Amino acid sequence: MAGRFAPLLFLLLLVPTLSGAELTDSRRALIQSLFPAATVIEDKLPDVPVYPVYQLQELLGYAYESTDLSRLQGFAGKPIQMMIGLDTQGRFTGVKILHHHEPVFLHGLGEEPLFDFVDQYEGRSLREQIVVQSSLSGKSGKSAEGDVVYFDGVSKATVSVLIVNDTVLSSALKVARQKLEAFAQSAPTRAKPDWFEPLGWQQLIDRGYVSRTRIEVDAVEQQLGRPLSDYPADLTPPDGEAFTELYLAYMNSPMVGRNLLGDEHYARFMARLGENDQVLMVASRGMFRHVRDSFTPGSSPDRIGLTQNNLSVEMRDLNWLDQNFRLQADGLPGFDAVNLFRVGGNAGFNPGAEASLKLNVELARNHLIADTANFTLPVQFAGDLFETVAIAESPETSREPVWVGLWKERWWQISLLVAGLAVLTVFFARQKTLSRHPTLVHRFRWGFLFFTLSFIGFYAQGQLSVVNIYTLLLALWDGFTLDVFLLDPVLFILWSYTFVTLFIWGRGLFCGWLCPFGALQEMAAWLGQKLRLRQIRVPEHWHRRLILLKYPILLGLVGTAFYSLTLAEQLAEVEPFKTSITLVFWRYWPFVAYAIGLLVVGMFIHKFYCRYLCPLGAGLAVLGRFRLFSWLERIERCGSPCQHCKNECGINAIRKDGRIDYDECIQCLECVVILRDDQQCVDSIVRDKQQRKHQRQARILATDASV
Repeated sequence: MAGRFAPLLFLLLLVPTLSGAELTDSRRALIQSLFPAATVIEDKLPDVPVYPVYQLQELLGYAYESTDLSRLQGFAGKPIQMMIGLDTQGRFTGVKILHHHEPVFLHGLGEEPLFDFVDQYEGRSLREQIVVQSSLSGKSGKSAEGDVVYFDGVSKATVSVLIVNDTVLSSALKVARQKLEAFAQSAPTRAKPDWFEPLGWQQLIDRGYVSRTRIEVDAVEQQLGRPLSDYPADLTPPDGEAFTELYLAYMNSPMVGRNLLGDEHYARFMARLGENDQVLMVASRGMFRHVRDSFTPGSSPDRIGLTQNNLSVEMRDLNWLDQNFRLQADGLPGFDAVNLFRVGGNAGFNPGAEASLKLNVELARNHLIADTANFTLPVQFAGDLFETVAIAESPETSREPVWVGLWKERWWQISLLVAGLAVLTVFFARQKTLSRHPTLVHRFRWGFLFFTLSFIGFYAQGQLSVVNIYTLLLALWDGFTLDVFLLDPVLFILWSYTFVTLFIWGRGLFCGWLCPFGALQEMAAWLGQKLRLRQIRVPEHWHRRLILLKYPILLGLVGTAFYSLTLAEQLAEVEPFKTSITLVFWRYWPFVAYAIGLLVVGMFIHKFYCRYLCPLGAGLAVLGRFRLFSWLERIERCGSPCQHCKNECGINAIRKDGRIDYDECIQCLECVVILRDDQQCVDSIVRDKQQRKHQRQARILATDASV
């Protein structure tokens, strides 16, 4: 047997081709695991970078590496490399992770949650709409309603798994459209921009500009196998009326949109849409609506689904219709439900091509048993609404970027964060006035620290890290793109705010007010004082040397990132942020011991980690040297002779001569409060004594003069 294959092996070794070199034994074994029945795995094709997989002469499907078809960057700024199997019916045979740099999996949660997530793709089809839910969602992870399939996400790694999902779907779509006949695209179309004439509701229907479909009671009862009167919620309509009547309209078309909304509302409607957004109106009348009574505005419907070219088209409610923005065509009937859905997703949507609307009717016989009836309804609008586009846009440019969906999903977190930053900005801008009220300043500071720790840190996962600096520098090195930084809106807003304020107030605004671990250290220091633990003040000469430690740590980490990102991410564990804030101390015990140890030390030495070890603080301090203002006021007696502010400064950012060390200052404003307090500031006390002395002397002189 070995002799028979020896010549072949010799030729392969003697004349290695590029494709043959790529199909290594390990890669072949990996593809075999995706297609267990495979007997032949061919080399990568030259036209489309996929590996054809056969069982004897029968094509089973294709395997491919995700980075050959999608370069979407992960959270760490590098693509997540996967091997993906797709059979000839457009079903995933499996997804395997080859390589990635996602910090939360490599050095936090471990890789098992990531592997569990990608295992959910096996057996799922491109015909289904896959929606990633957080692990706290009420939806079942692998349940499906119609063509919508809900995947369990990873709550601490939402961005990473959404990137995985987008990479898997977009790359599989490219393969399917080029290699699977059933998924071939029709000629792309778009609405004619100047096609319009005033029409009423019935005229729009008669000309095929609005699609209407009736589903009769007999058809529903035939599929259910029993009369509607058998169900507790009797949905039997009056004689002659349909079970449900559905209407669809392509709102981007001026002929449709202008007639249904009116000129003014249509102009507002189009102004609110993105460049590539497409919208369908879906309305229903009758006993059964196209959305449930409990439908959540802004979400995807579960009673209806749209497919085109055998692909599931994403539908998401815009929630725009209200008393100020409504349908108003002449002769418009009353609807029981009407929605505007943004359509497209990875599959895109071709408005001039035929599509199908799937309606899922589910009726409960009792609290345990429900019957279902499924209808596939053709959707085809009149051809004169559209014109053919000469060159089709690629799915990468025609669909909504991943980060846009993330920003929409987290809108309330963004709103609360922006409001908090606005309040903080006003407070800092008026610090000289507000610092005259010490109680107000102290209460505001502690209230904001709790907001930073609980909301920004634990809930919104807004802990900035030196790893973000790696990402920025590597992005600049490899070719900058803003998309990777927009993937996490909370981090993007915090970084943008921090960068701007570095040139106004220096590093202290972030380090003293917006760093969740910094807030945790403040609380640890407060607890240490309440427990009457001995507070250690590092001698001045040692303090001045130790504060320099964080700078070589920063340089070492950044330099390592250009040599090995994986090693740099491991060394970044000098930051306890991931353990304490991201994973809330639920981690392998040495990491937890390190983070807790820093907090315990902080109970004796105020903010020990911030002062001496934090590489992020070092980087911010360097940029903070370019600040435009020195807001913390100093007066003549500060440092000579008065040392009160220096003694009260927990972080020891005031020198003996009274100067503020802005590289170390966390802008706690305690020195400003002291300066404004007549009972604490030595200068005020001395001036008050002098004033009283002068007043006494004046009274004595006045008395002598009167005598």
